[in-house]
Amino acid sequence: MLHYLLREPKTAITNPPLLILLHGYGSNEEDLFSFANELPDELLIVSARAPYSMGFGGYAWYAINFDDQNGKFSDLNEAKKSIEAIASFIDEIKAKYHTDANNTFLLGFSQGAILSYAVSFNYPNKVQHVIALSGYINEDLLPTHIKEDITTDYYISHGTVDQVLPVDWARKAPVFLNNLQLQNQYSEYPVGHGVAPQNFHSFNTWIKKRI
Repeated sequence: MLHYLLREPKTAITNPPLLILLHGYGSNEEDLFSFANELPDELLIVSARAPYSMGFGGYAWYAINFDDQNGKFSDLNEAKKSIEAIASFIDEIKAKYHTDANNTFLLGFSQGAILSYAVSFNYPNKVQHVIALSGYINEDLLPTHIKEDITTDYYISHGTVDQVLPVDWARKAPVFLNNLQLQNQYSEYPVGHGVAPQNFHSFNTWIKKRI
C-alpha cells in the first residue's frame, strides 16, 4: 500500500465521500495535504506518496528522462505501474475507511493530474470525479478502447504562463472529453505551474456541489 497522510471527516458521517490527492513530480504527500483543512468537512481526505524516491524528500510517479536525441520523455512502464498502484490504493482506502463507494474524488497536480486522467479511463467509474490541476491527457497511458459507460466528470485548470507543461497541452483535454460526451469544466489562470488562490476557491466550490 502507498504511504499516505489522512484527514478524517470533521463532521460525524457514515460512509464519507473520499478525496485522494496525487502530488506532482519531485514533491511528496505533504504538498497538496497543506490545503486539506480548507476542503469540505464531510470529506475523508487521503494524500498519497508516489512510489519512486528521488532523494531529499522528493518522489515521482514515474521517471522523466532527458537525452540529446529525444529531449524530455516519460518512463511509460513506470507510469503504468503507478496507475495500477493507485487503482489498488483507492480500493484499499475505500475498504479500510468504509467510504461512499459511489462518491470518490481524485485530485492530481501535474504528474498526479496526468495519472488521475489515466486511472479514470483504465478503471472506468472507480472514481466519480477528477480534479486535474496543471496536467494533460497522455493518450499513451489510455486504453486502446475507451468504454462508453464512463460517467466520471472532470474539473480542469491550468496556468496560462506554465513553463513546465504548456497550456496548449491542457486545452486538448476538454476537446477530448467533449468528444466522449463527458462532463467537464475548464478554466485558466494567469499563473505558472501552480495553483492560484482563486483556482483553489473554484475547485473547492466544484467539490462541494458533488458531495
